[in-house]
Amino acid sequence: MNGNYVAEVCCGSFYDAKQAALGGAKRVELNSALMLGGLTPTISTLCLVKEQFPKLKVVAMVRPRGAGFCYTEEEFMVMERECRSLLEHGADGIAFGCLREDASLDLEKNQRLLEIIRSFGKEAVFHRAFDCSDDPFETMERLISMGVHRVLTSGLKQTALEGAELIGELQRRFGDKIEILAGSGVNASNACDLMERTGISQVHSSCKAWHTDPTTVRGSVSYSIAPGERESQYDVVSEELVRRLMEKVAAFEGKQ
Repeated sequence: MNGNYVAEVCCGSFYDAKQAALGGAKRVELNSALMLGGLTPTISTLCLVKEQFPKLKVVAMVRPRGAGFCYTEEEFMVMERECRSLLEHGADGIAFGCLREDASLDLEKNQRLLEIIRSFGKEAVFHRAFDCSDDPFETMERLISMGVHRVLTSGLKQTALEGAELIGELQRRFGDKIEILAGSGVNASNACDLMERTGISQVHSSCKAWHTDPTTVRGSVSYSIAPGERESQYDVVSEELVRRLMEKVAAFEGKQ
């Protein structure tokens, strides 16, 4: 995609990143375990992506577990090492976010990760830990002062469309100082409407489809990660859904 408009694809594996690249994505957020909200990817996954798709910009997640973002010192020791290792192996940026028990920014931990990212000259992306903020404006100002390049947010709501009003206000107040990336529930059918309503130029989408693994449920034993009719399935990125998203955003950009 040319110009300033970006549709980033959220990927949970090498397969996902491959589908994103084949569908025309220029930037991905690389994770593992998307069913837990996205955890740190393996180094092997990152290396395969960078080897096979060297022009694809890869922002790697640093997140050691599911649930929230208030980390123990032991967890953070791992995060620091993962951050450095991912950058050493070619990550173009790091997505991260550390909070205190009251959901305020953990300034010390975030600063320690920022120093590592800065030492490699790469992008620092604060993820949806931002959406736990009591005061999103104060939090955004602090992230800007710390040198964060981009913030992923759903506008403190479950989906970006629900949070569009706040996303638009964040863009108006801070869009000239930091990149606002809107994510959660974004797809080809609503991305352009969201950009029009908010003034943002970047969206984040999972472009989700489903694959079946017939060994997921056998007799009385289940390893299911999805409910109901999807109990034997797992989520993947769809090349076709990526392509549709890229085409929609490119067409929107062409009208601006």
